[in-house]
Amino acid sequence: MRLLLVAVIATFTIFSGGTQSHLLRGSPINSLCAELIHPAGYSCTEHTIQTKDGYILALQRVSSSLAQNPKLQYGPPVLLQHGLFMAGDAWFLNSPEESLGFVLADQGFDVWVGNVRGTRYSYGHVTLSDTDKEYWDWSWQDLAMYDLAEMIQYLYSIANSKIFLVGHSQGTIMSFAALTQPNVAEMVEAAALLCPISYLGHVTAPLVERMVFMHLDQMVVALGLHQINFRSDMLVNIVDSLCEGHMDCTDFLTSITGKNCCFNASRIEFYLDYEPHPSSVKNIRHLFQMIRKGSFAQYDYGLLKNLRIYGFSKPPEFDLSLIPESLPMWMGYGGNDGLADVTDVERTLAKLPSRPELLYLENYGHIDFVLSTSATEDVYKHMIQFFSALRRKSSSW
Repeated sequence: MRLLLVAVIATFTIFSGGTQSHLLRGSPINSLCAELIHPAGYSCTEHTIQTKDGYILALQRVSSSLAQNPKLQYGPPVLLQHGLFMAGDAWFLNSPEESLGFVLADQGFDVWVGNVRGTRYSYGHVTLSDTDKEYWDWSWQDLAMYDLAEMIQYLYSIANSKIFLVGHSQGTIMSFAALTQPNVAEMVEAAALLCPISYLGHVTAPLVERMVFMHLDQMVVALGLHQINFRSDMLVNIVDSLCEGHMDCTDFLTSITGKNCCFNASRIEFYLDYEPHPSSVKNIRHLFQMIRKGSFAQYDYGLLKNLRIYGFSKPPEFDLSLIPESLPMWMGYGGNDGLADVTDVERTLAKLPSRPELLYLENYGHIDFVLSTSATEDVYKHMIQFFSALRRKSSSW
């Protein structure tokens, strides 16, 4: 049983390498502004919001230094929503020239950075402690309906205008789900989605496939775990043990995301001062359900609890056709992505009522879209052209 637990935990370690203890340990980070943004010479302010179910989340507002760019003024607000086991720091880990948060700020956008519940930048809960199992009773469904919806509402009220939404990986699952809600979609000017995921029926990452097939998520639940935190002593020891003779830890990234063409492996030690962030076991189980069933549905509690919560024996599916046809969308996806597989992306596109603008990069993998050494040239300039074309059509910015 212990080896099974080790395997499922290792499956979801987004960044791994040869020096396991350094990668997993590290000091908690309390201020994204102070750690990454101010030192790069950018203006940054910290904000907090409270979700309807009581979680207190951090947002950062970023702009280029007025001293360096005296003519720049705030453009339209853009919200950056990170992926699984990441937080808002993911948008700032490359050089300023290759980090999307900095690139957008340099282009005059009013950049806002989201951090979901459970990440080290979030501020907990109004009544619960992170040691309470109830604190971790959520999946991406809650991140979409509560966290992302509240962030969008907050930005909309501050800017008094519609916002641009950018998501990566889990951030795209959240975006798709949230945008099926009319009250959320009406506050969004356009969405740009990197490695878009709504269906996961064709995941090709070999280690993920194996863990799903073995139903190891259910075993983890049976062991009484509610949180996956790779910086805890227990998980540090487990992963260290795994990497000493049980598995080649140098190939974790390819095993769980697919091959990444342009990821700078020499910076792994720096990246892992920040990643990975905690998530919930329930969130992982929800993603496993999606892989097994090939559906984009709410969390499956089982027959009786589904009847009690949803009024149906099966959880309702999110209907992508409810996303307004008038909402402009842009998507970037890669041929080497083992999680956002091309077949599943095509299924998503077929379900949408609109025709998004697409950027397909044959050699790109899942992590390349946020950490490629040539991300600006390959990806971000196309996204910015998409946003800029919409800006020119509006007189409100």
